[in-house]
Amino acid sequence: MLFTANRIHVRPLRDSDATLLVTWLSDPEVLRYYEGRDRPHDLAMVQKHFYGRSRDITPCIVEYDDTAIGYIQYYSLAEEERQEYGYEESEGRIFGMDQFIGATEYWNKGIGTELVQAMARHLTTEHHADKIVMDPQTWNERALKVYEKCGFHKVKLLPQHEYHEGEMRDCWLIEYKANQA
Repeated sequence: MLFTANRIHVRPLRDSDATLLVTWLSDPEVLRYYEGRDRPHDLAMVQKHFYGRSRDITPCIVEYDDTAIGYIQYYSLAEEERQEYGYEESEGRIFGMDQFIGATEYWNKGIGTELVQAMARHLTTEHHADKIVMDPQTWNERALKVYEKCGFHKVKLLPQHEYHEGEMRDCWLIEYKANQA
């Protein structure tokens, strides 16, 4: 177990979790927000996207009580990303993170907020992160409200930053500063 926060448990991704990811990333409701409805994942795509990585990403499964409900990953920002986001002159440890709740029956229950808060705590206390960044698409107001509730702030607009459902979409660079916790 990576960490536990109340009823949320975050653990490392296992090989046996591939079928969970296929199920979640085949659901059009989930894909609307993560990856895009035009990119349903089969087992080969899940293997490539989540298991065959060369970057230093820590992939994890989110459990609520004893049920796997989602995915979260974190990583130290690479030099290329630091430059892209405008952090090339910044001192300190900067982490990125991404997540989704794949079991839609767990949406709108405050679990996403609790998960993001717990991961921010984990990264600042266990990994000594000075900042945590994400880049949600501007239209995803639901996610943005959760992130802002957790202490993330919009830093800058990233025009045509992410390909989603057939077009390049604008994203917000958002940041959480450890010293504000």
